[in-house]
Amino acid sequence: MSHSRPLLEIRDLMKRYGSFQALSGVSFDLQEGEIISVLGPSGCGKSTLLQLVAGLTQPDGGEIVLSGETIASPQKMVLPEKRGVNMVFQDYALWPHMTVYENIAYGLRQKRTARNIIQERVRELVQMLHLEGLEKRLPPQLSGGQQQRVAIARALATRPRLMLLDEPLSNLDMRLRLEMRTEMAYLFRQLGMSVFHVTHDPDEAFAMADRLLILRNGRIDQIGTPQECYSKPASRWAASLLGAINHLKGSAVRTSEGFGLKVGSAILEAAFNTSSGANIAEGSEAEILFRPEDLIITKQTSGSESDPLLPLPQEDEHHNRLNLQVKYSTFEGNRWRSIAGLEDGTSLYLLSDQPLEPGSAICALLPKSSAYLYAVEKEPVHVSSE
Repeated sequence: MSHSRPLLEIRDLMKRYGSFQALSGVSFDLQEGEIISVLGPSGCGKSTLLQLVAGLTQPDGGEIVLSGETIASPQKMVLPEKRGVNMVFQDYALWPHMTVYENIAYGLRQKRTARNIIQERVRELVQMLHLEGLEKRLPPQLSGGQQQRVAIARALATRPRLMLLDEPLSNLDMRLRLEMRTEMAYLFRQLGMSVFHVTHDPDEAFAMADRLLILRNGRIDQIGTPQECYSKPASRWAASLLGAINHLKGSAVRTSEGFGLKVGSAILEAAFNTSSGANIAEGSEAEILFRPEDLIITKQTSGSESDPLLPLPQEDEHHNRLNLQVKYSTFEGNRWRSIAGLEDGTSLYLLSDQPLEPGSAICALLPKSSAYLYAVEKEPVHVSSE
């Protein structure tokens, strides 16, 4: 990845639709050969951002710079076909009356490329995207995964400076989504492609991205590597979006390492950093978030019998201890997902390799490093999957 001038520079980008502020001062860079995934629910501004980069709409403020050239600002608007940018749409947008070969060759023919070069380029792409034998078929004769490959091949044919992906896997079933996101990530890295990818699916973003850009209400909530965003979510909202669906409310208390959370008579400690704890004061209302998979179940007690699920570790300074009662447990193929409650009635989700008996008491350990402490937000946060 190059560390010279970025390929794409977004500077204080603003966009309004009537009274709705879709983007509010968004700024970031995309390096040559980098894949950035923009993650967020519907209405966060990610589609607007993609349309601005593609040239489908004009910004109200700020500018977009591609390869050192300003391609969009309130005063300037370079046409989409002049930007050297191609897009793979959510619905693939293939020409239904054209064969696979003709769809892939379309952009090259529009550029009046020589026939022998078109043939060679299409042949390379057909082989690269495993479309051999399908060249004469029409899009309606193809599966969803095959149509998506054709759309990618068509976008790659003219060798764009930047590839834009608009929810490219949303129309595929779960099995194909898993296959295609891995194939796409591998293909783009093999080609050294620069990619700007929009999705509402965190798993897809993690599989694809060198960096995540998490949008919230038209602003950047966090930008960083997938590992950074996952292990140190910058906000309560980002943590919830990235799987930390368990939450416990209480009051903030000082500990030897910063702040903890007093819940009833118990004090829970959490990973703490200045960005997430900036607005926390002792005695203020706060919240700890954590993921179901981070709870370590150590034993299950039904009546007077004890069923050890894992060796009970010695009490140490790295874990919080939670005593829970199982409410419900369901099998998901390779694991069990359960709902368990604290004494105050708060329900938590957890995962286990073995079934948990409803009504049984369990002990669960929560690593402090997997718990995130935030000030309680004034307005409720709604994280949508779409």
